[in-house]
Amino acid sequence: MRLSEIEIIAAAVIAFLVGLFANDWIAGASILTLIVGVRLVSTGDHLFVLPAAFAFHWLQTSIGVMYLGFVGRAVPTVELSDYRPMVLVGLGCCLALALGVRLGLMLRVAPDPNQPRPGFAFSFGLLVALYVGTVALQGTLGALAPDYPTLRQIIVTFDTARLGILFLILRRLCSPPPRWGLVALVVSIEIMLGITGFFAGFREPVVLAILAVLEIFDRRNKKHWLAIGVGGVAAVMLGLLWMSIRVEYRKEYVEVDKFQASRSDRVDKIGSLTSAFLSSESTDLWKATDTLVDRLWTVYYPALALVRVPRVLPHTNGAIFSAALVHIVTPRVFFPNKAELPSDSEKVRKYSGVHVAGRENNTSIAFGYAPEAYIDFGIPLMFVPVFGFGVAVGFLYAVFRQLIWHRELFVAFATVTFWLTVYLFERSWATMLGVSLGFMVYLGVPVVLLDRFLLVKYERQTRDSAELLFVQPDRHEA
Repeated sequence: MRLSEIEIIAAAVIAFLVGLFANDWIAGASILTLIVGVRLVSTGDHLFVLPAAFAFHWLQTSIGVMYLGFVGRAVPTVELSDYRPMVLVGLGCCLALALGVRLGLMLRVAPDPNQPRPGFAFSFGLLVALYVGTVALQGTLGALAPDYPTLRQIIVTFDTARLGILFLILRRLCSPPPRWGLVALVVSIEIMLGITGFFAGFREPVVLAILAVLEIFDRRNKKHWLAIGVGGVAAVMLGLLWMSIRVEYRKEYVEVDKFQASRSDRVDKIGSLTSAFLSSESTDLWKATDTLVDRLWTVYYPALALVRVPRVLPHTNGAIFSAALVHIVTPRVFFPNKAELPSDSEKVRKYSGVHVAGRENNTSIAFGYAPEAYIDFGIPLMFVPVFGFGVAVGFLYAVFRQLIWHRELFVAFATVTFWLTVYLFERSWATMLGVSLGFMVYLGVPVVLLDRFLLVKYERQTRDSAELLFVQPDRHEA
């Protein structure tokens, strides 16, 4: 985390120019937060999951400001709320999180990069077989989760492990020389599987593909730049497409029983909606862009809450955060009768003063940990738990980096786990802490045990090879 004078000056100049061109000093402060935050969370091990997750986390605090400053279009959040204080609060949370991650990483010494360690844990054929099997089981696990609430977190976590297998396949395909055609094929299949579900499940395959390319990225290689560019454009276009078609698609998904059970019907529907989107006029495209920006920029309801607390409603002195901690240390598998936490929609109604859809409509409107921290403690104490969460994230990354000795196992585990742990700004404390703990326990522990099992086999093979090399000269002399 050492910055040269040139880097400090360059960051300051970039922030100044962004603020100047956007005609908003908050835009400049936002870019400076991004630059500093990415450097703080960098791990120095050729993995870019924490910087990528932090950047997406930051994006949800600032995209509306950048969109207004550089494109000149005001999304509804700009017109309907006093968004600026909440953007600054969000940037404060990003900086506190990044500082915490840096401290957590520093608490454990990174493994010696020169010390030999096994690279591959599985054959490529086994990975493909596991991937096909997990794809086939994905729908079954998703259907089982609602029927077994005490096991829901375990089922969901193990289902997410499929993404780790996907990443290993993409990583192998990106290994020099990269097989770009196969990478595109696998990502396309995953996008189709994701976009034909109820939620926007197409984001992770694109992100994982970009992270796989970044691991072998060479600045002098034009194909690497092209691959990153194609991934970025694909992510934006898929986001615009989803914003344009999701209402009509979800309506049929909910109202037509046969539609849910037939993948072919969903593919056909997506195809027809995509054709209509591609033939739409430029005004419709701009509307879709506005909708996408406003959806990613999750500061509207929190901004309303900042106005009402403590003017209308008092701070809760840590009640929300305490309830989240109690919730995660009493897993439902051991406490099946524990009460449900209030939905985010109820918090939005209470603290933002807007009657939004809730559980009675089988939905929940995101509120986020940042407004919860503000409601609990106010400024500046609200940044303390955010900093603490960052310390835990950085420390756990460093711990698993030491515990998991197979490079391939650690890369897969860390990429999936820490992306899904950090990337969302709009999560509540209960969800963010619960998801993080679930990944560390239900994925981390099995991966460490698997690593130990494979390590015994690796060390035995290494010892046998060494003994063979030692014995062979004696036979030659005899």
